[in-house]
Amino acid sequence: MSFPENATFLSRNLKLAAHLYHPTPNSPNRSGAAVIICHPWTSIKERPRPTRQDIKCAVTYLISRKDVNSDKIGVLGICASGGYAPFAAQTDRRIKAVATSAAVCVGTMARRGFDQDSSIMDILQTQLEAAGKDRNSDVGGEKVSIFPESFRDLMMYYRTPRAHHPRATNACLPRSWDIMANFDAFAHNYLISPRPLLMITGPKAATMWYSEEGVQNARDPKELFVVDGLTHADLYDQVDEAGAKLAEFFGKSLA
Repeated sequence: MSFPENATFLSRNLKLAAHLYHPTPNSPNRSGAAVIICHPWTSIKERPRPTRQDIKCAVTYLISRKDVNSDKIGVLGICASGGYAPFAAQTDRRIKAVATSAAVCVGTMARRGFDQDSSIMDILQTQLEAAGKDRNSDVGGEKVSIFPESFRDLMMYYRTPRAHHPRATNACLPRSWDIMANFDAFAHNYLISPRPLLMITGPKAATMWYSEEGVQNARDPKELFVVDGLTHADLYDQVDEAGAKLAEFFGKSLA
């Protein structure tokens, strides 16, 4: 892997930071193909529609570069961005190939739970009440807990040396829930066709059902790729099989 170049681009009048990895000297000639990799959940504020705009602006940034072929841009979304990336690609024809790993739709998660249908309406209403209290705290109201208990294990993953970023708080504000609750990442996945869609998951992942739903709502060419034995967090670390599949997918789709 090459050393990253620090890059910035504008989205919604905000300057976003990114890492740009150039091909290594021994890499196959990809003729200027580029892939945008979008990060998982816990980005402080989960705002699905602004995040879609961020992805679109990342595409615009790549197109501005002379070393990128504007007809060979793909996107890979991991975890929550496994919802945001298809959502952006549905209406952005500049994105020529879409892949996800351990995908989650944060709207469906808010309504139905991380595990399939593990949540009920009473839980959602409690979360929405907490979102309102969190917003009120800006003007002297009650402070509320910053992170749902059910996600503390994943939060701890991001605090390991291999996964931590010094500028990441690994927290999600309660006010994010009233923004996520009526979002649906995969409802219009059929709009991605005829561009290819690949969704990677594992049979032990509590989130496998999201990828199944995402592929079900898409049209061909589409593929659900299951890496045997892996959980949701395993898909972050054990990348040999998934990585080879992604290289094959983008190598073919952006050729």
